[in-house]
Amino acid sequence: MTTLENRPNSALLVVDVQNGVVTGAHERDSVVANIGGLVERARQEGVPVVWVQHSDEELVSGSDEWRIVPELVPAEAEPLVGKNYGDAFEATDLEEVLSGLEVGRLVVVGAETDACIRSTLHGAFTRGYDVTLVGDAHTAGDKSAWGAPPTEQVIAHTNLYWRFQAAPGRTAGTVETKEVDLKGAS
Repeated sequence: MTTLENRPNSALLVVDVQNGVVTGAHERDSVVANIGGLVERARQEGVPVVWVQHSDEELVSGSDEWRIVPELVPAEAEPLVGKNYGDAFEATDLEEVLSGLEVGRLVVVGAETDACIRSTLHGAFTRGYDVTLVGDAHTAGDKSAWGAPPTEQVIAHTNLYWRFQAAPGRTAGTVETKEVDLKGAS
């Protein structure tokens, strides 16, 4: 029920699953495996996979930290959107990419839960997209030294919060990997 006209398709949006982002992240290996499984399912079902890759002073473009983890390899034809802000829509061509694919619904996975994932979820939702967060396919590093709760609580809270999002003409929700309907309403 997206508010975007003529956008009947869904896409899997893989956000910032980069070496320097997920090294040491909470349940890194299982999250990357869940993402990998969804990427393969999307490809088999003909659902576009759109990759997002962050760069900044710590994730220098071209560096090993900047690269997408070796377990996940974007296909040559899959769009790769570079970004410099938390919200993957901000100052990028993501909207144009999704418009060209006639996408009105996003299934979101990746990192970091408490930064780029939350920002991108809200960025998509406020722009009119239906947005499903895959609850066991996003992660973050420990930021408790700066006063944040333990990472598992950050993830659980984000999953709970997104499960109950609502707005006119749009849907949101959180599902586990095994429950994802890549083409439908989740």
